[in-house]
Amino acid sequence: MKVDWLFKNVTVIDGSGGPQYRADVAVSGDKIVEIAPAITAQAGQVIDAAGRVLAPGFIDVHTHDDINVIRMPDYLPKISQGITTVIVGNCGISAASATIPGEVPDPMNLLGEKAQFVYPTVDAYAHALEAARPAINVGTLIGHTTLRNNHMDSLFRAATPQEIAQMRQQLRHALQQGALGLSTGLAYATAFNAPTEEVMALAEELAAENGIYTTHLRSEFEPILEALDEAFRIGRHGNVPVVVSHHKCAGAKNWGRTRETLAFFDAMRKRQEIACDCYPYSASSSTLDLKQVTDEFDIVITWSQPEPEQAGKTLSQIAAAWGVSLSEAAKRLMPAGAIYYNMDEQDVRRVMQYPVTMIGSDGLPNDPMPHPRLWGAFPRVLGHYCRDEQLFPLTTAIHKMTGLSAARFQLPQRGLIKTGYFADLVLFDPETVRDVASFADPKQPAAGIEAVMVNGVMSYGQDKKVIGRAGRFLRRQNAKEQV
Repeated sequence: MKVDWLFKNVTVIDGSGGPQYRADVAVSGDKIVEIAPAITAQAGQVIDAAGRVLAPGFIDVHTHDDINVIRMPDYLPKISQGITTVIVGNCGISAASATIPGEVPDPMNLLGEKAQFVYPTVDAYAHALEAARPAINVGTLIGHTTLRNNHMDSLFRAATPQEIAQMRQQLRHALQQGALGLSTGLAYATAFNAPTEEVMALAEELAAENGIYTTHLRSEFEPILEALDEAFRIGRHGNVPVVVSHHKCAGAKNWGRTRETLAFFDAMRKRQEIACDCYPYSASSSTLDLKQVTDEFDIVITWSQPEPEQAGKTLSQIAAAWGVSLSEAAKRLMPAGAIYYNMDEQDVRRVMQYPVTMIGSDGLPNDPMPHPRLWGAFPRVLGHYCRDEQLFPLTTAIHKMTGLSAARFQLPQRGLIKTGYFADLVLFDPETVRDVASFADPKQPAAGIEAVMVNGVMSYGQDKKVIGRAGRFLRRQNAKEQV
């Protein structure tokens, strides 16, 4: 037998959560073809990787990379972390299925400018993605705010029955073309006035197509239990799995309450399918939001349209220099981006350790001074939290980045090192892997990621450059391209 690639003497962590083992792994074409203690097949390329871990390529379940994977197909921020698949369309905003009649509303402006929203269907998005040949695989959710913007003249009210019917029809078509499910961003002003019933009506489309419901909750602050209850009720109404996006207890008054929220998860998981994702940092990042302006924690401005020179300063520094209140300063800066130091480290750890928590970066690729999670989330889990802090075993960390995620988002033949599965693989040094990206210098590739393979093509190497682009659009299982 002749194979294309042979990884010899690797420590295999297969993504299942099961024990690691030593083996050789052979790849031919885009698949893993053999896993054995010793493989003697003739190979086009041999990598002797004793002391290194071979894991499934990491799956970033929470991204806003919708347009950037097409505009910048090398997509170094993600592949340099060992990420081989991203899920886009989170938090109620997706480029797929969007038509922008006027200005790009907040927070859709996080994805790009008006001229870049040119994908009115999932198929249009998929064709553009495949033409761009990105370095990583991409699956998309459909955003609730995107649907609202397509069919409503104002986002600051509830949708009418006719508008809901139009949104349902568009969502149905998107799911039939392979979208993974529906996402909401109910905390944002552009979706906050959507009543629970509006989202429930859309969720009714999901079960027939085996879709998923993911949500940026209506609040991550004091009313978080009510917001979780709403999310779970929507899931039960639609008879669909729920993923709570970037689960956190934000705001100083809320610190420590993950004990309550995760107990609520435990209770509800007996009744329905629930999971969440998180990123391994105690600071969040989004657009500047007046509702989140407070003196309880630092807020750093990352960009400002009217006041670009203020980027990198704290809101309190800017307000003091201008001699105005925090909220007045925020109004003058908007539209703007911000990093909010609004979480407690113990809450972050508690959520990360929770059995059904997946890892997602939630990075904002268009931010001129992005949160370091864009480049560092996955190696930070492996290095800082797993190896240094010993929060959980390496097999558990990998499972949260691979097998758990592929199963939850129904990505067939991905997320595991298994014969017949797609050869999405990452080779890393468990002793040196770490995040290099920092808040001061965020655009830094990780240390210790030695090789990344996507669909059998070696795509990233030790010189920290993209050397192959073999990413694909991942349609939901059983979905068909509309011809």
